[in-house]
Amino acid sequence: MKALQIVKYGEIKDSLSINETEKPSVKPNDILVEVKAASLNPIDYKMAQGHLKEMLALKLPSTIGFDVSGVVVEKGADVSNFEIGDEIYSRVPQEQMGTVAEFVTINADKVAKKPENISFEEASGLPLTGLTAIQALEKAGIKEDDRILIHAGSGGVGSFAIQYAKAKGAIVYTTTSGKNVDWVKALGADRVIDYKDEDYKEVANNLDIVFDTLGDDYTFDAFEIIKEGGVVTSIVGPPDEDSAKIMGIKDYKLPEQLSKLIKEKSAVYKHTWMQPNAAQLNEIKTMVEDGDIKPIVDLIYDFEDGIDAYEYLATGRAEGKVIISLS
Repeated sequence: MKALQIVKYGEIKDSLSINETEKPSVKPNDILVEVKAASLNPIDYKMAQGHLKEMLALKLPSTIGFDVSGVVVEKGADVSNFEIGDEIYSRVPQEQMGTVAEFVTINADKVAKKPENISFEEASGLPLTGLTAIQALEKAGIKEDDRILIHAGSGGVGSFAIQYAKAKGAIVYTTTSGKNVDWVKALGADRVIDYKDEDYKEVANNLDIVFDTLGDDYTFDAFEIIKEGGVVTSIVGPPDEDSAKIMGIKDYKLPEQLSKLIKEKSAVYKHTWMQPNAAQLNEIKTMVEDGDIKPIVDLIYDFEDGIDAYEYLATGRAEGKVIISLS
């Protein structure tokens, strides 16, 4: 079968190659999926560039990609929740990475049937961003009437998080650049802050939750604008103790600056290292079919142009998801 693979670390155009490789074999708890579409995520090209090799070691060549939608064409002996011909979507586990290919095997416990009212391309863009947003906001305990700031509302995670938070009844502030204000507002945000013209810290304050999708100073500055006892939930800031365990970091302690800020505001700090989750994929499926969540797709590339797709994603200019179609 054909697959887009990381062949060495470096610049995207040099590190990726479309190669012929063996079709993956099916273990008792796996399904074999004929890939119809795969969505791209920053973690993919960061791995190809070698930025994550200390944390996520790869045996090269290694097929790229974590998000997928497709059709079940074979199932293992112990699989009872899927049948041949089922249309599915998933964020595959790390050890089964390789969705930008003609076929991929996935542990059936990490898979859900795709929403019936959207295309394979749209469905493939939901798993990683959707699971990340849900897990981060669930850790924050989001509820009706919570006032929340979601940074980078036009990004993949941010655009999903806005819709999810509104479905939970929250009052949503978000940041974006001027050219994206209208379409981010259309996602449901109550107050869209153009960060080029406004200081978000002057507009959004006394918040119940800040969803930090940017990291660096944004993580620490979040404590200025939450209320006493508020929550900062991050996907890019320093790990908390639970995430550190998942990431295999031993004897971990929160940075001193972060610990001080938490104490001063009697605040809660949560970090999310996203994990595949079929139950949450089923929740997303229901929300999509009910109209509470709409997939946001920027561009769709043919498989043969997959390297170009990753180069485009790496520019940081994507407004929504970048998809590779194998339909």
